[in-house]
Amino acid sequence: MTFFSSRWVESPVHAGEAKDTELPAGFRAAGVAAGIKPSGLDVGVLVSDAPETVSAARFTTNARLGAPVLVSKQADLARLRAVVANSGCSNVGDGQRGLDTAAAMQEAAARRLGVDPLQVGVASTGVIGHELPRDKVVAGVNSACEELGLHADGFSEAILTSDSGPKRACLDVHLGSGTVKLAAQAKGAGMIEPRYATMFCFVQTDARMPQETLDLLTGVCVKRSFDRISVDGQLSTSDTVFALANGSSGVAIEPESDDELRFGEALDALLRQLALMIVADGEGARRVGRIVVNGRPDAVEPVARSIANSPLVKAALHGGDPNFGRIVQAAGQAWPAGEPFVADVSIEGRMVVSAGEALEVDAAALAELVQGGEIEYGLTLPGEGGETEVFFSDLSPEYVTFNADYTS
Repeated sequence: MTFFSSRWVESPVHAGEAKDTELPAGFRAAGVAAGIKPSGLDVGVLVSDAPETVSAARFTTNARLGAPVLVSKQADLARLRAVVANSGCSNVGDGQRGLDTAAAMQEAAARRLGVDPLQVGVASTGVIGHELPRDKVVAGVNSACEELGLHADGFSEAILTSDSGPKRACLDVHLGSGTVKLAAQAKGAGMIEPRYATMFCFVQTDARMPQETLDLLTGVCVKRSFDRISVDGQLSTSDTVFALANGSSGVAIEPESDDELRFGEALDALLRQLALMIVADGEGARRVGRIVVNGRPDAVEPVARSIANSPLVKAALHGGDPNFGRIVQAAGQAWPAGEPFVADVSIEGRMVVSAGEALEVDAAALAELVQGGEIEYGLTLPGEGGETEVFFSDLSPEYVTFNADYTS
């Protein structure tokens, strides 16, 4: 199975898939078992060996921030050299003790790697409100620093919580002046709603570029990927994206060049596919939906979110039920009160509602359209000039069962 498996992501013609655990030149990573989770790897370290590395970062917009996010926001986010991450405990809600633990992770990695503590980003994921055992996580950071290697397999596994498996890829991106590698490792399956999810994404490239270029491309691509997904409408306290470019390939990307465009297209495709993998891995998910909304600019986003986060729409998606009445209902509740509301609705390209009126359709043929793994809905609202999309998972009995027993 190829990495670019969704019909909603176009594989970049100038990029080829490498082994998914490969790292770009000049990067090393490791994952270890530190005993934070009952079993498995739970602490990871990623480092760039090049002093000239530049970086960019994006974080959750939840007002309740986890300690690792708070500590990372005080780091030199334009010049990060390393990332330390753990799973099994999100280190949220533990007051000053939690902040001190996040700082201790940062300092332990810096000491072992010979970099400034402010060049280390921190990320933690897992249950909220529990103490992250400092001795275990720091020992894990130390051990991971001793086991650093040229592949991302252990690192990508150490960041997982309820994920069914690693989400990772490595691409060879062919530019006018040479070939660079672009890799990323992500996690996420629940508490997923832009902006963003309980999600991490760590991006590496051996291309050389100005920090401003990396920051611009990261921001644009995050908005088209992780900002476009929802599993359960819940905004995490811990979402983190770190991108690092170290120039070790010797291939330079100049601002506003054709190479910047090519690289940006590859990064965009990479992050969109990883984002869709998060949605498809939604706890107990069977299907992924895409809602595309056109119409007046101030309405398309809230209407799309209302549809994507509707338990009724999501349950119908899970059951393969083409119940377009739920689409109309969810859209109408997000429409400005008192204003006339009419809309066109399509399912997999088949028009089912025109100007607010249901059309006669072949029920059996319509039901057949929604039995696949990816289902697209279209909605055209009054007005013009606005367009948006949201990718969302279904709602399954397994999701309820999993989250009912999450801490017990």
